[in-house]
Amino acid sequence: MLDAEGRDLAAALQTIIEIGDADALHGAIDDAFRGSQLQVVETRGRFDLELRAHGLLRPSALLSSPTEPSRYLLLVAALLSPRPPSLMVLNEPETSLHADLLPALARLIARASTHTQMVVVTHAKDLVAALSTIGAQPLRLVKEFGATTLEGLGPLEQQAWNWGSR
Repeated sequence: MLDAEGRDLAAALQTIIEIGDADALHGAIDDAFRGSQLQVVETRGRFDLELRAHGLLRPSALLSSPTEPSRYLLLVAALLSPRPPSLMVLNEPETSLHADLLPALARLIARASTHTQMVVVTHAKDLVAALSTIGAQPLRLVKEFGATTLEGLGPLEQQAWNWGSR
């Protein structure tokens, strides 16, 4: 399972390769970074990640800084977990991702939704559009006069909606 801070990203991705869906992992990399290949490399008992792409003279180390590819890979590790949770909530997963990665992210979310209930909170219209094209059911929240409601529902329907409690 992926550490809350993502420190074990390489190990989590290696777990997907060994006991999860390695083809889906490599497909997600190619979907986002055409022609690139992810490699988990063991060095002195520690896993490191390298991204190999056409035109790069040497592989790119991904964990040395919080780069865009490493942020995408954190989402990949969570969404392709071989032991998915029953509910996964992604709060603004588009943060720090280039808009070109949103369709690939949407496809990953759709794939994960076949194994777990997904809730995605986002302000990114491009991500909402990409998720909508693959069957997601967006709910838009509106805040008026201090009250948060679901757009398109009348007062009686709003009362039937249960927000739960803490």
